Amino acid sequence: MNLSDSQTAGPVPRRVSATEAVLTHLRGAIERGKYAVGDKLPSEAELCRTLEVSRPVLREALRALQAMGLTVSRTGKGTFVVARTVQDPTFGDYTARDLLEVRRHIEIPVAGYAAQRRTAEDLDRLRDLLERMERETDTTAWVALDTLFHLSVARAARNPVFCRVIEEIRDALARQSAFLNELGGRREQSDREHRAVVEALAAGREQDAVAAMSHHLDRVETTLTDIVRATRTPSAAGT
Repeated sequence: MNLSDSQTAGPVPRRVSATEAVLTHLRGAIERGKYAVGDKLPSEAELCRTLEVSRPVLREALRALQAMGLTVSRTGKGTFVVARTVQDPTFGDYTARDLLEVRRHIEIPVAGYAAQRRTAEDLDRLRDLLERMERETDTTAWVALDTLFHLSVARAARNPVFCRVIEEIRDALARQSAFLNELGGRREQSDREHRAVVEALAAGREQDAVAAMSHHLDRVETTLTDIVRATRTPSAAGT
């Protein structure tokens, strides 16, 4: 069974990563009851052989299953199924629902304040981050730049409380970003959305900055919803 990269069905095909294909396969097996609640999944070595994927690809898929609340990893014992359906993904200490709610209340007004208060140095820093993100090919490095971008927007708002809040959820933001980019193909779209935010900040247009950040978070929510509802199903060979 080869779960290599494949195309999604539909009017606008999207390249599906090997990780997404493996996740879809394992999630489907859990939801169909092949692996019941309480069952232990096969070992990593066995799954890699069966699915013909590398260990890093498999481990990323297993982390996604855990974020979705379907499994739990027990050190030295393996991965166990704890639910048959996805409710609300969890990133570190926070659920996706709670994280997005807070982000809307913090990051949208922050963008407006940043448009009014940003300095030339702030804009240089944000533009540099954008350029590095657009060139970056490594997901882990891109995610680190992504979280730094959002923190830099908060710093441009010149309110240390906003920065403290973003710092508090920084790890959760990174986990969510990795999840969305690996399973939702969000990277290029995120880059465009980030650029729209910076352009509004550079122009000093408060309402445009608010609208750009709001649009960005809307797209985050839409992608999360699509993943949870499993609307994108890869057509992998052998499945």
